[in-house]
Amino acid sequence: MLQTQAAPPRGAQHAIRPTGVERTFAADELIVSKTDPRGVITYANDVFLRVSGYAMADVIGRPHNLIRHPGMPRAVFHLLWETLAARRELFAYINNLASDGAHYWVLAHVTPSFGPDGALVGYHSNRRRPSPRAVERVTPLYDRLLAEERRHPTAKAAVAASSRLLADAVAEQAGSYDEFIWSVINREER
Repeated sequence: MLQTQAAPPRGAQHAIRPTGVERTFAADELIVSKTDPRGVITYANDVFLRVSGYAMADVIGRPHNLIRHPGMPRAVFHLLWETLAARRELFAYINNLASDGAHYWVLAHVTPSFGPDGALVGYHSNRRRPSPRAVERVTPLYDRLLAEERRHPTAKAAVAASSRLLADAVAEQAGSYDEFIWSVINREER
């Protein structure tokens, strides 16, 4: 059984070092979380807590990037926030970091949540376990994006450069990011 671990101190970014150990979860399980409009966690289901290794008290009120793996390209999160700002949903393959340094891949479906008056009240994310073939397909692209990001001295320059590379790469392969992700999803079901 996975032991839960307290979250790193508030304000500490990536105090947890990746171990290289991969964790997974059942194909019929969904990891679910909700955040406020700033990305602060307001809800996490039991699967989220079990797989991430955190206790509920350690995630509620914390930024969702608490589980961000340092090996994830910034360009993917930039695209996520741009898409959500346009009031649209996004599917993305994400590698997350658990409290003990293990990592776990997910296929995330992130949507904006609106109140009765149409105002944005937060975000909702359902994550399912991706197939190993899907992870194999996105990993080389993510590696290229990370290499591009490392070439730049500032986070802003890194995101701009890797975002251009991401747009070019998906345009070559599928036309758009959405079409690229759907091509990966559809291949994994064959």
